[in-house]
Amino acid sequence: MKQKDFLFNIFFLLLINLLIKPFWFFGIDLGVQKSVGAENYGLYFAVLNFTFLFNMLLDLGLTNFNNRNIAQNTQLLSKHISGILTLKFLLGILYLLIVIVAGMVIGYNHFQIKILIWIAINQFLNALILYLRSNISALLMFKTDTILSVSDKLLMIMICGVLLWGNVTQEPFQIIWFVYTQTASYLIVAGIAFSIVVYRAKLIRLRWNFTFYRAILRKSFPFALLTMLMAIYGRIDSVMIERVLPDSMAAFQTGIYANAFRFLDVLVQIAYLFSVILLPLFSKMLKSKDDLIPIIKSAFTLLFFFSVTSTILLFAYREPLLRSLYPEIAQESARVFAILIPCIIPISMTYIVGTLLTANGNLYLLNVTSGIAILINILINLTLIPILEARGAAIASLTTQLSIAMMQFIMAFKLLKIPFSTIPLKRCFAFIALLIISVYFATIYLPYGVIFNLLICSAVALAWAFVTSLIPLRFIKELIRKR
Repeated sequence: MKQKDFLFNIFFLLLINLLIKPFWFFGIDLGVQKSVGAENYGLYFAVLNFTFLFNMLLDLGLTNFNNRNIAQNTQLLSKHISGILTLKFLLGILYLLIVIVAGMVIGYNHFQIKILIWIAINQFLNALILYLRSNISALLMFKTDTILSVSDKLLMIMICGVLLWGNVTQEPFQIIWFVYTQTASYLIVAGIAFSIVVYRAKLIRLRWNFTFYRAILRKSFPFALLTMLMAIYGRIDSVMIERVLPDSMAAFQTGIYANAFRFLDVLVQIAYLFSVILLPLFSKMLKSKDDLIPIIKSAFTLLFFFSVTSTILLFAYREPLLRSLYPEIAQESARVFAILIPCIIPISMTYIVGTLLTANGNLYLLNVTSGIAILINILINLTLIPILEARGAAIASLTTQLSIAMMQFIMAFKLLKIPFSTIPLKRCFAFIALLIISVYFATIYLPYGVIFNLLICSAVALAWAFVTSLIPLRFIKELIRKR
């Protein structure tokens, strides 16, 4: 794939997601948070993150292994799909049983177990969709994969919108309805994705083949371990808040953390979109020994612009933004928000170098660094949560993400002999300085509402990106030529 094709697919992916995800976050997700309250949403958030800790069992690395493998060997799609799909359903049953038992062991009550079961089902359906999509993206059907990537959110916007504001029920919105809506949406999207893959693979029936399972799981295990370790250091913070703090404050502090984390989660999803294209693309290019530098430069430039702009703007306007969204708990949320939002910068960088190392097969080193990140995260959480509560967890998250990004950068540049000049440091620093100065004066002199001010500052950031050549004008020319 040429650079102009990569840019076109990235911009198409971003455009579709930017049309849907803001409605999802500011309309539905935020509406649910306000309707059910910080404590109920904090309970859902903690249970959700608890299920993430067992997500390795759902996939065992099959999705990332399959994405890389099919991208390099497209002729294996028909052979692998029927066996892996059967294995996915077996893993789903095992996952559900283990998650329920684990929830009982740590003392979840009846209502928490009920939510846990449905969230676990949703996690299985989501994992199934991701596996099916891995086949679609591995075939470089990026436009189809892009549409599927937002379909579940589009369905939830419609269903939850009716439940929240359609006056179709006599009682207030309940958090369990939100979970049920996810189930319905995932089922529909899974059915669509399954139909597409079956058509492309010419799948006739599922098959049981334990020899095949053993061989595939042996190859996918390093991917599985990496997925589990990343889930632990990325999601354990809210679980530790809920478990470490006394019951009298645990749910509230988890809710405070959730308010800030949801912003980060939305930003991470935008950054994650790059890895959806980069993993099969890097895998194919490494096998054919193509030059990676132009794609790495383009991905770095765009993700650096996105992550730094998001961090500076949201940090500067955190208090008025959170005051408009969570007026009762804005002050507490802003303190956590200020620490947590900068995580998007190191996370975005790992979606480039981590994906590159994954495509190159450096799973052992990635697992070692992820294990180190978990130790860092748990030690800081245990030290700071009793003292600083949710802010302590935010500090642990930022420190962990910075550490993992630095380790992965060093590995990627050393192992793949990427020249350091690939990163345009002078342009990066010039862009940061100009944007900070502009936003500082904007917070003083712009008289508009917070959303309008953010839009103006975003436009200014884009202008500075072109002025400093952080984003070269040739990107626009290449997109126009592609069109």
